[in-house]
Amino acid sequence: MSVDAVQAPKVTGSYRYLVVWLLAVVYTLNFLDRQIVSILAEPIREDLNLTDTQLGMLGGIVFALFYTGFGIPVGWLADRARRVWIISGACALWSLFTALCGTATNFVQLALYRMGVGIGEAGGSPPSYSLISDYFKPEERGTALAIYSLGVPAGSMFGAAFGGWIAAEHGWRTAFFVMGVPGIILALAVLFIVREPKRGGLDAFAEGKDSHDAAPSIVTAFAGFFSNRTLVLTALAAGLSAFVGYAALTWNPPFLMRVKGMSLTQVAAYYSLVLGITGMIGTFGAGWLVDKLGAKDRRWFAWVPAIAFAITIPFWVGLLYAPTWQVALACMAVPALLNNCYLAPALAVVQNAVAPNRRTISGAILLFVLNLIGLGIGPVYVGRISDMAKAEHGDNSLVVGFTWLIPVIVVTILAHLLSAWSISRDKRLAAAIG
Repeated sequence: MSVDAVQAPKVTGSYRYLVVWLLAVVYTLNFLDRQIVSILAEPIREDLNLTDTQLGMLGGIVFALFYTGFGIPVGWLADRARRVWIISGACALWSLFTALCGTATNFVQLALYRMGVGIGEAGGSPPSYSLISDYFKPEERGTALAIYSLGVPAGSMFGAAFGGWIAAEHGWRTAFFVMGVPGIILALAVLFIVREPKRGGLDAFAEGKDSHDAAPSIVTAFAGFFSNRTLVLTALAAGLSAFVGYAALTWNPPFLMRVKGMSLTQVAAYYSLVLGITGMIGTFGAGWLVDKLGAKDRRWFAWVPAIAFAITIPFWVGLLYAPTWQVALACMAVPALLNNCYLAPALAVVQNAVAPNRRTISGAILLFVLNLIGLGIGPVYVGRISDMAKAEHGDNSLVVGFTWLIPVIVVTILAHLLSAWSISRDKRLAAAIG
């Protein structure tokens, strides 16, 4: 029996929320393993004698190239195979490579293990987006995808809290070992708890048809995605948003420690709490808000992140000139709250703007653009500027790197406004969400 022939499970409201929350926990671990290098950056840099550019590469392009590159074939496969199996196997794989990072003795070894983490994590989100969209109706997907996206701030928080504490007490290598273990348990939980739903079971058929089309080839999917103005502009706006967000996530801990004088223990205790609470509120709040406002005017799917990034600019300036780490952390809380406001709206736009047979591959293409721009370039951008400014500014060189993020934020706002213009003219999106 083909995957598309699997019948839609008869589920209660509580079961579908169990599914989305379990997938959110998996995504939490996904993001924790992805971002733990930023928390452990200072002890890794001192132990392995790395430059800021190398640290930026480990948190950025080294991971992103494999994460984004393998995301496309995995997305293609997930439109044809059981998504639950792919998510489970991917979770086990990235967890194994996270643990192996603790054995690295030089930059090359650590980079190779980070590539392995990227390959594994490529199988996490695109199948999850598609799975969630088959458990929730179009008008509910913004909220459901926002619940899933809570894995970003939750993973960042737990990575900072537990990773920082373990590294401070037992060393950075032990932190990698400990963080790699839970993935095996979660991989089994997904396999035994989550049932594969019927693809497109909650979506209307195209006019004149009584079934959904078969999944397209990778070439056809790419051509369809990049010929759709709304999808392209949404992906570019999300990529620029991620550029700012990943640069901040990568360099916030080193900035607070080097420039503002925080200890690793204080980062684990205070920064992690601020990052988690604000990020969860911002991520879920954006998804809930666009479900409500988007029903009245679809442009809110892009207006919400545009407004959010505009609000952050004065707080970035305050962060740069803060006299103490306490003031810096307070200023940092606002960007931490608002930097994730783009993710759930972008996911909802893509999942609603394409046919069910293209959802996984379209989600993978969105992540390809988003992470290649954001994760691939953002951390390296700040790290490279910091290295260039180090001769003149010493440990304060990260201030220069962060300063050059502000022009990127302005461009990000403009990109979201352009995306809003396209969303208002998208007929399929209009049919899906009103």
